Amino acid sequence: MSKTIDFYFDFSSPYAYLGSRLIEAVAARHDREVVWHPFMLGVAMQGEKTFPLTQYPLKGDYSRMDFERTARYHKIPFVMPADFPKLTLGASRGFLWIARHDPAQAIAFAKKVFAAYFVSGKDISDIEIVAEIAEETGVDRAAFSAAIQDPEIKAAFKASVEDTVFNRKVFGAPFFIVEGERFWGADRVGQLDEWLTRGGW
Repeated sequence: MSKTIDFYFDFSSPYAYLGSRLIEAVAARHDREVVWHPFMLGVAMQGEKTFPLTQYPLKGDYSRMDFERTARYHKIPFVMPADFPKLTLGASRGFLWIARHDPAQAIAFAKKVFAAYFVSGKDISDIEIVAEIAEETGVDRAAFSAAIQDPEIKAAFKASVEDTVFNRKVFGAPFFIVEGERFWGADRVGQLDEWLTRGGW
């Protein structure tokens, strides 16, 4: 039996941020490790011919309300960024590079990136801001800045995204896979918890 929960996320997704704040407590209750996987929602959206929630007239208004309501319900700090969404290639490639050496440090970096955007409103598409966050996490800033421009890292992340979307069929964020069972959305974290408690149904 796998002792992991795979967590697929895009740094620009409000629900992925909320999911990131919920899943670790569930994992701890079931003695499991959360394995974080960054990907680009835009790739999945192209295949599905969809757009970010906020770009739909009625669904957009609802989603903004729901981001904030969900955050309040779970007592998670949240401020909807004024400039949304963001292209977060630098942060995602950086996570991949850090994770090769220290997965725990990569997760600490990811949490800071999420907070920078969804709490402090920082521009996480700005490479300098992301490099500063990496440095705050204990990563060498110059090495980080070089790594996210490295053709090998770029290719590795591109391949990872394609595998995530086209092979693992991940189409939204957050997306969780545990023992082959798939759960989409921050609102499914509670159901995932119950699934593990009951051994499925």
